[in-house]
Amino acid sequence: MDDRVLINIGKKIREMRQQRNLKLNELAEEAQITKGMLSKIENGRTIPSLPVLLSVIQALKLDLKAFFEGIDLSEKEFYIHKKAIDYQKIQKEDSPGFAYQLMLTQNTSHFVIETMILELAPQTQRAVLTTDGYEFKYILSGQITYQLGNERITLDKGDSLFFDGQTPHTPMNLTNESASMLVIYIFLPKDAD
Repeated sequence: MDDRVLINIGKKIREMRQQRNLKLNELAEEAQITKGMLSKIENGRTIPSLPVLLSVIQALKLDLKAFFEGIDLSEKEFYIHKKAIDYQKIQKEDSPGFAYQLMLTQNTSHFVIETMILELAPQTQRAVLTTDGYEFKYILSGQITYQLGNERITLDKGDSLFFDGQTPHTPMNLTNESASMLVIYIFLPKDAD
């Protein structure tokens, strides 16, 4: 199934749920699926099986025709446009001074991409960690020092860094001013390694 169709189906489920003033867990319970599964469907992160999709539509008290009405199945140029107000603040790790703002998560048949802005408070750092994917960093403001393996790399506004997330790494703000960077994670399917 085309990724655009999945995104449209997920958006339609979310819209219908919100119109009915249902919480995620309420619809999930009614459809007899987990809250996590429903969240993945609404965000286009998974392809629902036909029985699951029918169960969700039935839980929304819609018939199939009414549900699919208005979902665009035509071939068009694909893009995602998000307003800054729609970015979500998220907590990735328990790291004081690290404030993430999720901009985009998108699945394709070849990879998953996650884009966010990370703001680092002055004089903040954390333990090194690894990620199962590739990472691209672009410094938006301030200065960030990256511990990457055994190296320390200083990045100033406008600098970028790309690396395999399996390399132990961590960003640090060793200055007395806030810093921010664009962070892009690229996750490949496990069988692509």
